[in-house]
Amino acid sequence: MYRSLMALLICLAFVTPSHAQEAATPDRSATGGAQTLEDILARQRGEEVDNSFRSNATGDPDGAAAIASQLGTLGGASDPELWRALRFGSANITASNDGPAATTLIQDGGMRWLTFRQGPLATYGAYLLGGTLLVLALFYLIRGRIRIDGEKTGRKITRFKAVERFGHWLLAGSFILLGVTGLMTLFGRKVLIPAFGHDAFSTLAVGSKWIHNNVSWAFMLALVMIFVMWVVHNLPDRTDINWLLKGGGIFSKGHPPAKKFNAGQKLIFWSVIVLGTSISVSGLALLFPFEINMFAATFGKLNSLGMSGALGLGELRTSLAPHEEMQYAQLWHAIVSFVLMAIIFAHIYIGSVGMEGAYDAMGTGDVEEQWAREHHSIWVEEVEAEQASTSKAATPAE
Repeated sequence: MYRSLMALLICLAFVTPSHAQEAATPDRSATGGAQTLEDILARQRGEEVDNSFRSNATGDPDGAAAIASQLGTLGGASDPELWRALRFGSANITASNDGPAATTLIQDGGMRWLTFRQGPLATYGAYLLGGTLLVLALFYLIRGRIRIDGEKTGRKITRFKAVERFGHWLLAGSFILLGVTGLMTLFGRKVLIPAFGHDAFSTLAVGSKWIHNNVSWAFMLALVMIFVMWVVHNLPDRTDINWLLKGGGIFSKGHPPAKKFNAGQKLIFWSVIVLGTSISVSGLALLFPFEINMFAATFGKLNSLGMSGALGLGELRTSLAPHEEMQYAQLWHAIVSFVLMAIIFAHIYIGSVGMEGAYDAMGTGDVEEQWAREHHSIWVEEVEAEQASTSKAATPAE
């Protein structure tokens, strides 16, 4: 929960407009109350400009000239005043569609979302994934493959049952599909259109959307499965401290004792559960537009706890248009997905080329006994004690 909260705060630091010191209110008498050059320059510097001089200028029926007179206005509002009322959400709108977003005709916050999505999100997301792959490649060149130190026995010990492997591969396969289709959605216009053209990209985009929306249910089901099956084995204990202090034996000879899951695997497990759950919730908000609104309530809690102020974000807005809720959900969904993808890259590396014998655990379910003794010695002792107890109970009395 702490990791998820910290990630949320980092997200807010990116997606929330800067709350720099508010500039002094300029004299707008020369412009008849309209914005001035100082307003425009202040906005360009990232300073917050009080828009009330525009948001409140939406017409006054009581002060309007007669409609038949030269300067008369319909209902006491001129065209600019009507558009300002639409923009700032104060217009009285009636729509034939009774959906939550039907009466929001103008939502200029969408430009901030689009700019962030096309700029920092895509750029830093690509840096994160590319940097992770580069670090793993360098680590492999320096450290090489982690080999089994002792002599192999040829005996096998069952590490994961078939249902456990099914849950793992369902989660892994669905996440890979979701990751690939999500990246195609984000980078498709920049990468795929120049490479394959608009027609090919259109087919890929439609297919990616269908796969992403439907495979998400398999991901959420698998997330529940692995949590139920493995949560009891991933609770922290004393052995984790020793494992972390020794770096899991990755940088030295010998491996510290561990139970069925060592501290590194527990970190992966809880990262998948916490970040995967967060991705799932924001994904549900995107699958069912305008039905699940999370961010206004979250911002309110952060304000009440004083955390937004402590981080220099000021008072976060707690009144969001339906479109803004969707925009925040999409950004959050993508940011957390990038973080989880980087973590899974490291997990795939260790489970494949990074460590000898590791893949067998999820490949066949049976691992070399010597590998198990070196990496999970406490678990092996527990398995042997259970087998001895079962064998003794099965022996008929004389």
